[in-house]
Amino acid sequence: MKHSLITRRSQKQPTSRRRGGIGEERAQALVELGFTLPVLVVLLIGAVEFARAAYTGIEVSNAARAAVQYGAQNSTTAADTTGMQTAATNEAPDIVLGQTTVSTSYICSDGSSTTGTPPTCSSATVETILTVQTQATYTPLIHIPGLGASFTLYGQAVEKCLQC
Repeated sequence: MKHSLITRRSQKQPTSRRRGGIGEERAQALVELGFTLPVLVVLLIGAVEFARAAYTGIEVSNAARAAVQYGAQNSTTAADTTGMQTAATNEAPDIVLGQTTVSTSYICSDGSSTTGTPPTCSSATVETILTVQTQATYTPLIHIPGLGASFTLYGQAVEKCLQC
């Protein structure tokens, strides 16, 4: 028996035209960029506005803290309301502080309440408590519909005057 080896020629199938050449891929990338870029820009602007608001809030709080620390040094600075307001303004040079309010209260060292003016305690020493409240107005660079055009941010610090 003879075996014969029959070889077949591989038949080439007709080549189909390829779609999606380099030019079309670039166009698709450009369209995708056109859809995503506005979203990314809005996110970036939102992050910047949030950072500005946080920075202003921190400055307002730090201004109140600086003012109350100035006032808590001794009895002279505890009565110096103008000095506390100046300390608050100096601490926040990048923002415009609104009203800075200083209030003084008194307690007895044993926790009982004080009586009279000047305050006295029957069995303990009088302790002076200073409270400073600051505020500033934050105005966003871009107005978002539905939100206010500006916001008032508040800071407060309370400290006991140890040498008063």
